[in-house]
Amino acid sequence: MRLTTDLADRARAIKLILMDVDGVLTDRRIIYQAELDEAKGFDAHDGVGIKLAQRAGLLTGIITGRLSIATSRRARELKMAEFHQKVFTKLEVLDSILKARRLKAGEVCFIGDDLVDIPAMKKVGLAVAPADAKMEARRVAHLVTQAGGGRGAVREVIDFILKAQGRWAKVAGSYL
Repeated sequence: MRLTTDLADRARAIKLILMDVDGVLTDRRIIYQAELDEAKGFDAHDGVGIKLAQRAGLLTGIITGRLSIATSRRARELKMAEFHQKVFTKLEVLDSILKARRLKAGEVCFIGDDLVDIPAMKKVGLAVAPADAKMEARRVAHLVTQAGGGRGAVREVIDFILKAQGRWAKVAGSYL
């Protein structure tokens, strides 16, 4: 995990975790099953991490450029507080979320993997890229995970945030 020196301070301020889908919650592959449907593989550990974050009082959400039935289903299952598909300018959506939720940019973590994510990553308090993200996204990230997209990167970030905020024991303690 590559990180900046102020990472723990950044993680302590987080109230909302936003993420891209393809390359973050999935491994970037898009498998077409029929004319209007596609299959996506989501990592179960990421899902558990999202639920842990929510139990700790953090908000979670998705901002993605694609329109996908599979992603809609996953967002509903995980009860994401924010869900935005077919977004061409993620920074505009981020700005509207900040305003609607009365949050500061420093209170948001954004996990992205490609060029379209960089403007949002540059604005937030904690920018994260999976290990296999495009180099440009890794360069602007405060944290680069050890795990790749769709292979536990989101869980890695959430565990780190919860531990930095002192909430890990509360949400994971009953399991340990």
